[in-house]
Amino acid sequence: MTQTVPDVLVVGGGIGGLTTALCAARRGLSVRVLEQAATYGEIGAGIQLAPNATRVLGRLGLLDRLRDVGVLPRRLVLAHAGTGRELTHLPLTDLPRRYGGPYVVLHRSDLLAALLDACRAAGVALETGARAGEVTDTGGRVEVRCTDGREFAGGVLLAADGLHSRIRPLLVADEPVCSGYVAYRGAVPLERVAHRSDLDDVVVFVGPGRHLVQYPLRARTLYNQVAVFRSPGFARGEADWGGPDELDAAFAGSCEHVRGAITAVGRDARWPMYDRPPTEHWVTGRIGLLGDAAHPMLQYLAQGACQAVEDADAVTDALASGAPAAEALRRYAERRAPRAARVQTTARRWGELWHLDGAEAGARDALLLGRDPDDHDHVGWLYG
Repeated sequence: MTQTVPDVLVVGGGIGGLTTALCAARRGLSVRVLEQAATYGEIGAGIQLAPNATRVLGRLGLLDRLRDVGVLPRRLVLAHAGTGRELTHLPLTDLPRRYGGPYVVLHRSDLLAALLDACRAAGVALETGARAGEVTDTGGRVEVRCTDGREFAGGVLLAADGLHSRIRPLLVADEPVCSGYVAYRGAVPLERVAHRSDLDDVVVFVGPGRHLVQYPLRARTLYNQVAVFRSPGFARGEADWGGPDELDAAFAGSCEHVRGAITAVGRDARWPMYDRPPTEHWVTGRIGLLGDAAHPMLQYLAQGACQAVEDADAVTDALASGAPAAEALRRYAERRAPRAARVQTTARRWGELWHLDGAEAGARDALLLGRDPDDHDHVGWLYG
């Protein structure tokens, strides 16, 4: 190993990994990021950033750029997929006053580009084509041998390598859990979606075993849609499940707006939805997990990236405290694991609530219709 050994070695160059690298660099730590792909990039489409994430990104100096490339919506809206009726909403314009940060929606690639530019400016060493293989904690540092033969080391290793993390099995013996739901998503030019919701809103149409999310991106020039449904093929044990035929069938009983919107959802790719059970085993020695490697969650709270940003802030704060590395990582896990577990389990329950049917759905609708829009009991713990 001829490279200088940095304080922090990050495995994974996505949103969580680059946020961690930038937080570490801003706290005076040297950092190297190992990304397995040939280039840094994000697949997918839109992402929602709540105040618990934008507060951190604001401290990193990125908020003005994210405002320029994103949208600050006026409301979060829940509506009925069958009738189109609005059930409840949460005003968003006062969130900076309440929680110290705005609610921003933007394209994932725009967020990653902002993080990448900031990391380069901060002197972060960025490697590509570096797929982690053998990992060894020597007690004084962590060494990584990549599958192409290159070797790297760091004072600590932080694994931000996602749902199918190659590092997590060193700490936890579990497997991803398939929810049986599948998502079709994408952002297209605004004019290609005839059935749009109010461009100042993030809208979720909920229904039995299905939901549709709509919101604008890039200063309202793109429109993001995510269609999610429970797959009958998965329930039957079929190998190839969740295809476009199932997508159309799942939303056939929806209102005209939702049915029309579904026609503009891309059919080329689909994403089965997984999470894992919460775990307390985030660290061992000088190795720690963060983001989806630590707490993959279903998307119903739109908190996957937000929780990764919280992790980045917390773990680098602990490492910069002067405590020994293993002790700093232990403190990080003690601080973050209970909160992330709550978000994971709440996301599962929220998904169940969205997808109710029959009398239970009617009771949910009645409860939501009677809700005071200024009631923050269900989000105060999360955003605050």
